Amino acid sequence: MHKSIYLALDFPNWADSKQFLESNNLQGIPVKVGMELFYHEGPYVIEKLKENNHPIFLDLKLHDIPTTVMKAMKNIAKLEVDMVNVHALGGSEMIKSAKEGLDSDCSNGHQTKLIAVSLLTSIDKQMMNNELLLPGELDKYAVHFASNAKQNGADGVVCSVHEATQMKATCGSSFLTVTPGIRLKQASSDDQKRIATPDFARENGSDVLVIGRSVTKAADPYQAYKQVMKEWQHGIKI
Repeated sequence: MHKSIYLALDFPNWADSKQFLESNNLQGIPVKVGMELFYHEGPYVIEKLKENNHPIFLDLKLHDIPTTVMKAMKNIAKLEVDMVNVHALGGSEMIKSAKEGLDSDCSNGHQTKLIAVSLLTSIDKQMMNNELLLPGELDKYAVHFASNAKQNGADGVVCSVHEATQMKATCGSSFLTVTPGIRLKQASSDDQKRIATPDFARENGSDVLVIGRSVTKAADPYQAYKQVMKEWQHGIKI
């Protein structure tokens, strides 16, 4: 998979998503479809995006018993998206079952990448220690979850940019690092704690960026997206 930037379509429905993409000349760019949009529209939104040649990261963060996840992944495999994810906290058997479900029908030659979420970027050390009752440092747990996911068939991990270098060192250069929490310098961090700029991500081992409000809430989304692309590809700020 080539280095890519997936724009988070954090809109309530396909009509709003379509209007945003078309009015800002963003046809055909890689996009992330999350729970809000997918649960409202279902597979229909994937079909419409594919008609317009958008690579798709289906961000559903599945976390259930292994059999349920496997059956869900058999259905997701038919959608032929680029990536889909599960929570690494679901454990070894769940991750193996997710991979089995995705691989159940590859007769068309398409292979969806399985990505495991290590720790949400909304979690910081204080929350992890005090609410989840996990002592120590964030990166220790994130790397452990990623390593376990790789051993059980995952193709990559969703992680903070700040953990990407460690992920590569532990899991190998071919293990994909998908990094949300990307912000342009002038944008608000909103509800994410572990954020980074595109140029920082470029220098710290990220393979795939996920960016949302820095583009979707910008005064000029097209120019904001161009800025992200330049920083990501060349380390150039415009």
